Amino acid sequence: MTTVRIPAGWPATEEEARAVQDELRARVVLDEPGPPPGTGHVTGVDVAYDDERDVVAAAAVVLDAATLDVVAEATAVGRVSFPYVPGLLAFREIPTVLAALDALPCRPGLVVCDGYGLAHPRRFGLASHLGVLTGLPTIGVAKNPFTFTYDEPGTPRGASAPLRAGDEEVGRALRTRENVKPVFVSLGHRVSLDNACAHTLALARDYRLPETTRRADALCRRALREATA
Repeated sequence: MTTVRIPAGWPATEEEARAVQDELRARVVLDEPGPPPGTGHVTGVDVAYDDERDVVAAAAVVLDAATLDVVAEATAVGRVSFPYVPGLLAFREIPTVLAALDALPCRPGLVVCDGYGLAHPRRFGLASHLGVLTGLPTIGVAKNPFTFTYDEPGTPRGASAPLRAGDEEVGRALRTRENVKPVFVSLGHRVSLDNACAHTLALARDYRLPETTRRADALCRRALREATA
């Protein structure tokens, strides 16, 4: 487990954080297809908090995209690096997530975040932020639609409907299991929306959530328990 310090110069105010978002958002790449689903490595990242102790634990779990077997995993623990502000949650998590990714013994391939990318009030959620900082292809797969609207997709697995901010499509509501509530997929960096949905379906073979998210969630919770025991 890696212990993380808050980086020097890390934003300390909402104004500073928004300025960083504005600068980095211009670097997001949305016109690349990304790696083919079911090939190479795919990595889930997730975080768990202990707000009373001001601690955050991050996990990165690398899977073989074809078999969904675990290839490698790493964790990192640090201090929460930013106060809770809706729309700026990435600033609480990114230093620790980056440390977990850096501790992996292999290349992560596509990174799947438990959260948002383009489907974000400022069009720059964790998946986009992480993608720009690392250069890795990233997508966001969230459990709820945040503030965005959508029509209910069809009931079969694989059915989808646009996730919209007004007339803008910012992601898709994707049915990963028949007659089960959809997940909400958005672009992060260097992956098309069609490909992001195909990856999500390939990773959600048996459950509503992608296996990357399930594994990373369990690992970061365990790391937090160990760090605060």
